[in-house]
Amino acid sequence: MTTPQHKIGSGFGARSTADDVLSGIDLSGSTAIVTGGYSGLGLETTRALAKAGARVVVPARRRAAAQEAVEGIDGVETEELDLADLESVRGFAERFLASGRAIDIMINNAGIMACPETRVGPGWEAQFAVNHLGHYALVNRLWPAIIRGGARGGARVVAVSSGAHGITGVRWDDVRFEHGYDRWQAYGQSKSANVLFALHLDALGRDAGVRAFSLHPGSILTPLQRHLPKAEMVEAGWIDEKGDLADPSFKTPAQGAATQVWAATSPRLAGMGGVYCEDCDVAGPAGEGTEGGVHAHATDPEQAARLWALSAGLTGVDAFAAAG
Repeated sequence: MTTPQHKIGSGFGARSTADDVLSGIDLSGSTAIVTGGYSGLGLETTRALAKAGARVVVPARRRAAAQEAVEGIDGVETEELDLADLESVRGFAERFLASGRAIDIMINNAGIMACPETRVGPGWEAQFAVNHLGHYALVNRLWPAIIRGGARGGARVVAVSSGAHGITGVRWDDVRFEHGYDRWQAYGQSKSANVLFALHLDALGRDAGVRAFSLHPGSILTPLQRHLPKAEMVEAGWIDEKGDLADPSFKTPAQGAATQVWAATSPRLAGMGGVYCEDCDVAGPAGEGTEGGVHAHATDPEQAARLWALSAGLTGVDAFAAAG
Protein backbone atom coordinates (compact mmCIF):
# COMPACT_ATOMS: atom_id res chain seq x y z
CA MET A 1 0.00 0.00 0.00
CA THR A 2 1.43 3.37 -0.98
CA THR A 3 1.41 6.35 1.35
CA PRO A 4 2.28 10.01 0.92
CA GLN A 5 3.92 9.78 4.34
CA HIS A 6 7.59 9.79 3.44
CA LYS A 7 10.38 12.34 3.75
CA ILE A 8 10.82 14.70 0.81
CA GLY A 9 14.28 16.00 1.67
CA SER A 10 13.30 19.48 2.77
CA GLY A 11 16.84 20.57 3.58
CA PHE A 12 15.79 21.38 7.14
CA GLY A 13 15.77 19.30 10.29
CA ALA A 14 15.10 19.03 14.01
CA ARG A 15 17.36 21.98 14.89
CA SER A 16 16.11 24.35 12.20
CA THR A 17 14.32 27.43 13.50
CA ALA A 18 11.21 29.22 12.29
CA ASP A 19 13.42 31.98 10.87
CA ASP A 20 15.54 29.38 9.06
CA VAL A 21 12.61 27.89 7.17
CA LEU A 22 11.32 31.35 6.24
CA SER A 23 14.64 32.56 4.86
CA GLY A 24 13.99 34.01 1.41
CA ILE A 25 10.19 33.74 1.73
CA ASP A 26 8.25 37.01 1.42
CA LEU A 27 4.81 36.93 3.04
CA SER A 28 4.01 40.60 2.37
CA GLY A 29 0.32 41.08 1.66
CA SER A 30 -0.71 37.82 3.28
CA THR A 31 -2.85 37.34 6.37
CA ALA A 32 -2.22 34.62 8.94
CA ILE A 33 -4.25 33.58 11.96
CA VAL A 34 -2.35 31.84 14.78
CA THR A 35 -4.48 30.63 17.68
CA GLY A 36 -2.58 30.88 20.92
CA GLY A 37 -0.02 32.94 19.06
CA TYR A 38 1.09 34.83 22.15
CA SER A 39 2.75 32.08 24.18
CA GLY A 40 5.33 29.34 23.69
CA LEU A 41 5.50 28.00 20.15
CA GLY A 42 2.64 30.25 19.10
CA LEU A 43 4.56 33.40 19.98
CA GLU A 44 7.62 32.23 18.06
CA THR A 45 5.35 31.43 15.10
CA THR A 46 3.78 34.88 15.27
CA ARG A 47 7.18 36.60 15.40
CA ALA A 48 8.56 34.64 12.46
CA LEU A 49 5.52 35.14 10.21
CA ALA A 50 5.35 38.85 11.00
CA LYS A 51 9.10 39.21 10.36
CA ALA A 52 8.55 37.65 6.92
CA GLY A 53 5.91 40.29 6.15
CA ALA A 54 2.61 38.63 7.07
CA ARG A 55 -0.19 40.40 8.88
CA VAL A 56 -0.79 38.13 11.86
CA VAL A 57 -4.06 37.93 13.81
CA VAL A 58 -3.69 36.38 17.26
CA PRO A 59 -7.01 35.32 18.79
CA ALA A 60 -6.66 34.70 22.50
CA ARG A 61 -8.71 33.78 25.53
CA ARG A 62 -6.65 36.25 27.56
CA ARG A 63 -6.51 39.16 25.16
CA ALA A 64 -4.75 41.54 27.57
CA ALA A 65 -1.95 39.00 28.09
CA ALA A 66 -1.75 38.45 24.35
CA GLN A 67 -1.50 42.16 23.67
CA GLU A 68 1.33 42.48 26.16
CA ALA A 69 3.17 39.47 24.69
CA VAL A 70 3.08 40.72 21.09
CA GLU A 71 3.81 44.35 21.96
CA GLY A 72 6.52 45.66 19.68
CA ILE A 73 6.00 43.07 16.93
CA ASP A 74 4.97 44.98 13.83
CA GLY A 75 2.02 43.67 11.86
CA VAL A 76 0.31 41.79 14.70
CA GLU A 77 -3.18 42.32 16.08
CA THR A 78 -5.01 40.51 18.87
CA GLU A 79 -8.63 39.45 19.17
CA GLU A 80 -10.87 37.78 21.73
CA LEU A 81 -11.47 34.04 21.35
CA ASP A 82 -12.19 31.18 23.74
CA LEU A 83 -11.99 27.87 21.88
CA ALA A 84 -13.95 26.14 24.65
CA ASP A 85 -16.95 28.40 23.97
CA LEU A 86 -18.63 27.95 20.58
CA GLU A 87 -20.39 31.30 20.90
CA SER A 88 -16.99 32.95 21.33
CA VAL A 89 -15.81 31.09 18.23
CA ARG A 90 -18.84 32.34 16.32
CA GLY A 91 -18.26 35.91 17.48
CA PHE A 92 -14.62 35.96 16.45
CA ALA A 93 -15.41 34.45 13.05
CA GLU A 94 -18.22 36.92 12.38
CA ARG A 95 -16.01 39.86 13.26
CA PHE A 96 -13.21 38.62 11.04
CA LEU A 97 -15.50 37.85 8.10
CA ALA A 98 -17.00 41.33 8.39
CA SER A 99 -13.55 42.76 7.66
CA GLY A 100 -13.66 41.21 4.19
CA ARG A 101 -10.11 39.92 4.48
CA ALA A 102 -8.81 36.68 3.05
CA ILE A 103 -6.92 34.11 5.14
CA ASP A 104 -3.77 32.77 3.53
CA ILE A 105 -2.42 30.88 6.54
CA MET A 106 -4.43 29.39 9.40
CA ILE A 107 -2.41 27.75 12.18
CA ASN A 108 -4.39 25.90 14.85
CA ASN A 109 -1.70 26.18 17.50
CA ALA A 110 -3.54 26.72 20.79
CA GLY A 111 -4.03 23.74 23.06
CA ILE A 112 -4.06 22.22 26.51
CA MET A 113 -2.27 19.08 27.69
CA ALA A 114 -2.87 16.46 30.36
CA CYS A 115 -5.16 18.66 32.43
CA PRO A 116 -7.34 17.41 35.30
CA GLU A 117 -10.78 16.24 34.21
CA THR A 118 -12.62 19.34 33.05
CA ARG A 119 -15.97 19.68 31.31
CA VAL A 120 -16.86 22.52 28.98
CA GLY A 121 -19.89 23.38 26.85
CA PRO A 122 -22.51 20.61 27.00
CA GLY A 123 -20.26 18.34 29.05
CA TRP A 124 -17.47 17.87 26.52
CA GLU A 125 -14.08 16.67 27.75
CA ALA A 126 -11.93 19.81 27.70
CA GLN A 127 -8.91 18.57 25.74
CA PHE A 128 -11.05 17.22 22.89
CA ALA A 129 -13.16 20.38 23.01
CA VAL A 130 -10.33 22.91 22.99
CA ASN A 131 -7.72 21.09 20.92
CA HIS A 132 -10.12 19.73 18.31
CA LEU A 133 -13.76 20.86 18.38
CA GLY A 134 -13.03 24.57 18.91
CA HIS A 135 -10.59 24.60 16.01
CA TYR A 136 -12.94 22.51 13.87
CA ALA A 137 -15.72 25.06 14.40
CA LEU A 138 -13.36 27.99 13.89
CA VAL A 139 -12.05 26.77 10.53
CA ASN A 140 -15.53 25.95 9.29
CA ARG A 141 -16.88 29.37 10.29
CA LEU A 142 -13.89 31.12 8.70
CA TRP A 143 -14.12 29.04 5.54
CA PRO A 144 -15.37 31.91 3.29
CA ALA A 145 -12.19 33.86 4.15
CA ILE A 146 -9.97 30.79 3.74
CA ILE A 147 -11.55 30.17 0.32
CA ARG A 148 -10.62 33.73 -0.67
CA GLY A 149 -7.03 32.95 0.28
CA GLY A 150 -7.18 29.80 -1.78
CA ALA A 151 -8.45 31.70 -4.80
CA ARG A 152 -5.63 34.20 -4.74
CA GLY A 153 -2.76 31.76 -4.87
CA GLY A 154 -3.50 29.06 -2.34
CA ALA A 155 -4.20 28.88 1.38
CA ARG A 156 -2.97 26.48 4.03
CA VAL A 157 -4.53 25.26 7.25
CA VAL A 158 -2.08 23.76 9.74
CA ALA A 159 -3.15 21.67 12.74
CA VAL A 160 -0.55 21.38 15.50
CA SER A 161 -0.76 17.80 16.72
CA SER A 162 1.84 15.83 18.69
CA GLY A 163 3.70 12.55 18.76
CA ALA A 164 1.23 11.83 21.57
CA HIS A 165 -1.31 10.97 18.89
CA GLY A 166 0.30 7.54 19.14
CA ILE A 167 -1.19 7.05 22.62
CA THR A 168 -4.64 6.39 21.22
CA GLY A 169 -6.89 7.04 18.28
CA VAL A 170 -10.39 8.45 18.64
CA ARG A 171 -12.21 6.42 21.29
CA TRP A 172 -15.42 5.98 19.35
CA ASP A 173 -17.13 4.12 22.18
CA ASP A 174 -16.39 6.86 24.72
CA VAL A 175 -15.22 10.08 23.08
CA ARG A 176 -16.33 12.14 26.08
CA PHE A 177 -14.53 9.96 28.65
CA GLU A 178 -17.76 9.42 30.54
CA HIS A 179 -16.60 6.02 31.78
CA GLY A 180 -13.33 6.90 33.49
CA TYR A 181 -10.95 9.75 32.75
CA ASP A 182 -7.27 9.43 31.89
CA ARG A 183 -5.58 12.75 31.16
CA TRP A 184 -2.98 11.27 28.79
CA GLN A 185 -5.50 9.15 26.91
CA ALA A 186 -7.65 12.26 26.53
CA TYR A 187 -4.68 14.26 25.25
CA GLY A 188 -3.73 11.50 22.82
CA GLN A 189 -7.27 11.34 21.47
CA SER A 190 -7.33 15.10 20.88
CA LYS A 191 -3.99 14.95 19.04
CA SER A 192 -5.17 12.08 16.83
CA ALA A 193 -8.22 14.20 16.09
CA ASN A 194 -5.94 17.02 14.91
CA VAL A 195 -4.28 14.72 12.36
CA LEU A 196 -7.58 13.30 11.13
CA PHE A 197 -9.08 16.79 10.87
CA ALA A 198 -6.28 17.96 8.57
CA LEU A 199 -6.55 14.80 6.49
CA HIS A 200 -10.25 15.27 5.79
CA LEU A 201 -10.11 19.05 5.43
CA ASP A 202 -7.46 18.64 2.76
CA ALA A 203 -9.69 16.25 0.84
CA LEU A 204 -12.58 18.72 1.07
CA GLY A 205 -10.65 21.89 0.32
CA ARG A 206 -7.98 21.00 -2.23
CA ASP A 207 -10.15 21.80 -5.28
CA ALA A 208 -10.63 25.30 -3.87
CA GLY A 209 -6.88 25.85 -3.51
CA VAL A 210 -6.80 25.09 0.21
CA ARG A 211 -4.40 22.45 1.55
CA ALA A 212 -4.18 21.20 5.13
CA PHE A 213 -1.34 19.70 7.14
CA SER A 214 -0.76 18.37 10.65
CA LEU A 215 2.48 18.06 12.57
CA HIS A 216 4.44 17.15 15.65
CA PRO A 217 6.49 20.18 16.74
CA GLY A 218 8.87 18.13 18.91
CA SER A 219 9.38 18.17 22.66
CA ILE A 220 9.74 21.69 24.04
CA LEU A 221 9.34 23.16 27.51
CA THR A 222 6.57 25.75 27.21
CA PRO A 223 3.50 26.79 29.25
CA LEU A 224 1.78 23.74 27.72
CA GLN A 225 3.23 21.74 30.63
CA ARG A 226 1.53 23.91 33.22
CA HIS A 227 -0.71 21.05 34.41
CA LEU A 228 2.18 18.64 34.99
CA PRO A 229 3.70 18.32 38.48
CA LYS A 230 7.43 19.01 38.63
CA ALA A 231 8.05 15.54 40.07
CA GLU A 232 6.44 13.93 37.05
CA MET A 233 8.66 15.86 34.65
CA VAL A 234 11.76 15.01 36.71
CA GLU A 235 10.81 11.32 36.67
CA ALA A 236 10.33 11.50 32.89
CA GLY A 237 13.83 12.94 32.58
CA TRP A 238 12.65 16.20 31.03
CA ILE A 239 14.03 18.44 33.78
CA ASP A 240 16.34 18.07 36.75
CA GLU A 241 15.55 18.77 40.40
CA LYS A 242 16.45 22.42 39.87
CA GLY A 243 13.88 22.69 37.10
CA ASP A 244 16.48 23.01 34.35
CA LEU A 245 16.17 21.17 31.06
CA ALA A 246 17.71 17.69 31.32
CA ASP A 247 16.68 16.03 28.04
CA PRO A 248 19.05 16.99 25.18
CA SER A 249 16.47 15.96 22.58
CA PHE A 250 14.19 18.84 23.58
CA LYS A 251 13.99 21.76 21.18
CA THR A 252 14.02 25.48 21.84
CA PRO A 253 10.72 27.29 21.20
CA ALA A 254 12.19 28.73 17.97
CA GLN A 255 13.05 25.22 16.80
CA GLY A 256 9.69 23.89 17.96
CA ALA A 257 7.84 26.50 15.93
CA ALA A 258 9.78 25.66 12.77
CA THR A 259 7.71 22.71 11.56
CA GLN A 260 4.39 24.53 11.72
CA VAL A 261 5.87 27.53 9.93
CA TRP A 262 7.43 25.21 7.34
CA ALA A 263 4.11 23.43 6.78
CA ALA A 264 2.37 26.79 6.40
CA THR A 265 4.78 28.29 3.88
CA SER A 266 7.21 25.85 2.25
CA PRO A 267 7.14 25.84 -1.56
CA ARG A 268 8.34 22.21 -1.32
CA LEU A 269 4.82 21.28 -0.22
CA ALA A 270 3.15 22.76 -3.29
CA GLY A 271 0.66 20.28 -4.67
CA MET A 272 0.71 18.25 -1.46
CA GLY A 273 -1.62 18.11 1.50
CA GLY A 274 -3.21 15.96 4.16
CA VAL A 275 0.17 14.80 5.45
CA TYR A 276 1.64 14.75 8.96
CA CYS A 277 5.01 16.45 9.35
CA GLU A 278 7.84 16.48 11.89
CA ASP A 279 11.31 18.02 12.04
CA CYS A 280 10.50 20.29 9.06
CA ASP A 281 9.75 17.43 6.69
CA VAL A 282 6.95 15.03 5.90
CA ALA A 283 7.02 12.19 8.45
CA GLY A 284 7.25 8.53 7.62
CA PRO A 285 4.90 5.88 9.03
CA ALA A 286 5.45 4.96 12.68
CA GLY A 287 6.84 1.48 13.11
CA GLU A 288 8.63 -0.80 15.49
CA GLY A 289 12.21 0.19 16.06
CA THR A 290 11.75 3.72 14.72
CA GLU A 291 11.23 6.96 16.56
CA GLY A 292 8.48 9.36 15.59
CA GLY A 293 6.36 8.99 12.51
CA VAL A 294 2.61 8.94 12.08
CA HIS A 295 0.43 6.07 13.28
CA ALA A 296 -1.95 4.29 10.94
CA HIS A 297 -5.07 5.16 12.94
CA ALA A 298 -4.42 8.85 12.23
CA THR A 299 -4.07 8.48 8.46
CA ASP A 300 -7.25 6.48 7.85
CA PRO A 301 -9.58 8.43 5.52
CA GLU A 302 -12.63 6.56 6.84
CA GLN A 303 -11.87 7.54 10.43
CA ALA A 304 -11.20 11.11 9.26
CA ALA A 305 -14.61 11.30 7.59
CA ARG A 306 -16.25 9.75 10.64
CA LEU A 307 -14.63 12.31 12.94
CA TRP A 308 -15.73 15.15 10.66
CA ALA A 309 -19.33 13.92 10.80
CA LEU A 310 -19.16 13.56 14.57
CA SER A 311 -17.69 17.05 14.95
CA ALA A 312 -20.35 18.55 12.69
CA GLY A 313 -23.03 16.92 14.80
CA LEU A 314 -21.55 18.08 18.08
CA THR A 315 -20.89 21.69 17.02
CA GLY A 316 -23.73 22.20 14.55
CA VAL A 317 -21.22 23.65 12.07
CA ASP A 318 -20.18 22.24 8.69
CA ALA A 319 -19.09 24.54 5.88
CA PHE A 320 -19.35 21.66 3.42
CA ALA A 321 -22.79 20.35 4.37
CA ALA A 322 -24.51 21.79 1.30
CA ALA A 323 -21.81 20.50 -1.02
CA GLY A 324 -21.67 17.12 0.63
